[in-house]
Amino acid sequence: MGKRTALYNKHLEKNAKMVDFGGWLMPLHYGSQLNEHHQVRRDSGMFDVSHMTVLDLSGQRVREFLRYLLANDVARLKNVGKALYSCMLNEHGGVIDDLIVYFQGETKYRLIVNAATREKDIAWITQQAQAFDVEIREREELAMLAIQGPNARDKVKSLLPKSLQESALALTAFNAVWDDNDYFVARTGYTGEDGFEIILPAEQVTELWDGLLKAGVAPIGLGARDTLRLEAGMNLYGADMDENTSPLESGLSWTVAFKPEDRDFIGRSALEAQRDKGNHPIMVGLVLREKAVLRGHQVVTVADGKIGEITSGTFSPTLGFSIALARLPAGKYEQVSVTIRNKQLVAQVVNPPFVRQGKACINL
Repeated sequence: MGKRTALYNKHLEKNAKMVDFGGWLMPLHYGSQLNEHHQVRRDSGMFDVSHMTVLDLSGQRVREFLRYLLANDVARLKNVGKALYSCMLNEHGGVIDDLIVYFQGETKYRLIVNAATREKDIAWITQQAQAFDVEIREREELAMLAIQGPNARDKVKSLLPKSLQESALALTAFNAVWDDNDYFVARTGYTGEDGFEIILPAEQVTELWDGLLKAGVAPIGLGARDTLRLEAGMNLYGADMDENTSPLESGLSWTVAFKPEDRDFIGRSALEAQRDKGNHPIMVGLVLREKAVLRGHQVVTVADGKIGEITSGTFSPTLGFSIALARLPAGKYEQVSVTIRNKQLVAQVVNPPFVRQGKACINL
């Protein structure tokens, strides 16, 4: 039997279709994935993301450790509360996981890592931390909600602790505030819409959930979360990158901090060799105008006959046609051919994201 979040019974009350996700029983949808997608783009929705793993790292050398552990550089985090997106790599430059790190003080940082990679992440971080005398604390007693959409922040504000309301509403993107009672509010998300991700004690999450329902924030399942993140051009671990692909092959070169040149991080030498060689696969966006759906693992053929593959694909509810992320051989392409049910269909190559804050980001 899969693990259950503190909101499991609330999902059942809303007639959610529950599925296994990373060992957790999670809501796929509450009746209509399509309606839930539009709800987030047009108004507001909330996601139970309590399956995500919260790790608090502390110690006198914790910053030094994270500068070694992560491909992005936490030295960029100058102000308390600032967040950074990064990949955590193995020695070969493959992605062990992608995560968000929050700067909570000179000796304290918070990591949010994926549920499906929890065990290997904790094992890897623990192993690497031994030489730095860093304490790693998993916060299993906490729950996490994401409230996303153009009206999300307005509907959340009165439900936050009074001590955090003003500071939370003043947050800019990729910043967080918190209090002494383990209530943590970040202006982050996985949908391409504005909103908050809130971490709080699990015993308090039901009250927040009920308050959000009364405020008109609809529950949203994993199905719409996936179409929303793909429209926003955001990678999914295990689909768009994994331990056998590097950030450079996954459209995530912007998350790798090669400067300063004297910073040693795990996987650096492998990434530098790949970068300098310059013929590594690339990640692109695809748009298909025909009446078919792009799906993961479909074969993509480029002009010279070389083969690539779709890593994530779906019908875009916002745009009204199919979109995808694909890993292709090195090169520049305007069009490619995708094999769907033994037919070759022409797809346009674009630069993701496809949609942000409800608006198309590509030429239609």
